[in-house]
Amino acid sequence: MNNNDTIAAISTAVSEAGIGIVRISGPDALEVADRVCLLAGKEKRKLADVPSHTIHYGYVTGPDAGRTEIIDEVLVSVMRGPRSFTAEDTVEINCHGGVYAVRKCLEAVLEAGARAAQPGEFTKRAFLNGRIDLSSAEAVMDVIQAKSALSLKSSVQQLKGAVFQAVRTLRSSMLEKAAYIEAALDDPEHYSLEGFSGQLLSCAADWKEEVEHLVRTSDSGRLVREGINTAIIGKPNAGKSSLLNLLAGSDLAIVTEIAGTTRDVLTQTLRIGDVVLNVADTAGIRDAKDTVEQIGIERALSCAKESDLVLYVADSSLPVDEWDRRILEMLSGQKVIALLNKSDLPSVTGPEQIRPLIGEKGVILSVSALDGTGIEDLKDSIMKMFYGGDLSFNDEVVITNIRHRQCLIDAGKSLDLLLESLEMGLPEDICSIDLTDAIDHLGEITGETMREDLIDEIFGKFCMGK
Repeated sequence: MNNNDTIAAISTAVSEAGIGIVRISGPDALEVADRVCLLAGKEKRKLADVPSHTIHYGYVTGPDAGRTEIIDEVLVSVMRGPRSFTAEDTVEINCHGGVYAVRKCLEAVLEAGARAAQPGEFTKRAFLNGRIDLSSAEAVMDVIQAKSALSLKSSVQQLKGAVFQAVRTLRSSMLEKAAYIEAALDDPEHYSLEGFSGQLLSCAADWKEEVEHLVRTSDSGRLVREGINTAIIGKPNAGKSSLLNLLAGSDLAIVTEIAGTTRDVLTQTLRIGDVVLNVADTAGIRDAKDTVEQIGIERALSCAKESDLVLYVADSSLPVDEWDRRILEMLSGQKVIALLNKSDLPSVTGPEQIRPLIGEKGVILSVSALDGTGIEDLKDSIMKMFYGGDLSFNDEVVITNIRHRQCLIDAGKSLDLLLESLEMGLPEDICSIDLTDAIDHLGEITGETMREDLIDEIFGKFCMGK
């Protein structure tokens, strides 16, 4: 891949729509666009001669010598570097959004001399050209894949450089100390290391605390980005599938009076206000009647163990039995909300029977999957359990990227070694090795220290045209 040639791709979804955009970026973007774009008007203007950040009306034609084939009526945007997304000369051809028309426009641009862009190559160029840092580049894809208002807000904050600023401030403090050690080793007459170990020990403890704080935010960050993995579990006919259908607002799961209707795990992503739930409806847990049901039950228990949240559904019109006890015992230590379903029927089981089985931290609610009673209480309980009832996070930096989290963990390990070396009284030149490692790990988040193969891997996950 040549990062200095001119690339082009469709930057909008390839489907029937009002508008489709073909983006061209690179040193010859204007010349390539001129070969296929005819601007309307009496003057035979060329895009190479128009001012930056202007839009022009015209047509896209085939790049043949006669240019007789008009492909589409278009608006053409011109953005000269470095004031563009890629920091290169960029042209965007706004076509009509039909699949065939947009593809024909792209084919004409490629015939005119541009190369088809690789997935994420526009954003990669923005990073390589210093337009954005690596954490901001990764946030571009997070914005595209955002599933909720909070996920979008967090991604936009990262796109604006919130993570970069937090990491750069921390890294700059480390670099200052590392630079002083190097200066003192090279010029001991002018720079003294006397008492420096004590200063470095205090700073390292503060750095470690800040890194651990950022790592802790990643737990909430993952839930914001990916959603809360939720398992609905319980005995047969307790109303698990009815609850899923109620939360989804449609009949996703088959509901019958026959016990054991659900034989496998049915998953669905649901949005409840600003909260995203990745809900799994599971097979009813009981003594299996056949091999297929036994497999379904095993999958249900495995799904519950791996979930962030378990919604335990119990039929409140029936007494608690041994299976209730066994299931809730298996869920010990997990976040569980016990839902006493069928509250529209005479109740036999109440909170007093469930509380000893679920513990003081567990939440117990009376609900009815038939008429929706208690569902708002369920939503409020989920909010309080995972976000303390508040999804705003104010302007706090939240780590949502798994790669960033691992870099911070690695930096924390290097700081642990630094603290250990300082407490052992090792010389500063030895301690600087661990300090440099911590600096490098933080630099991997922003792209200041980054392997080329990892850069390719990151941008290879982007969608085409971005």
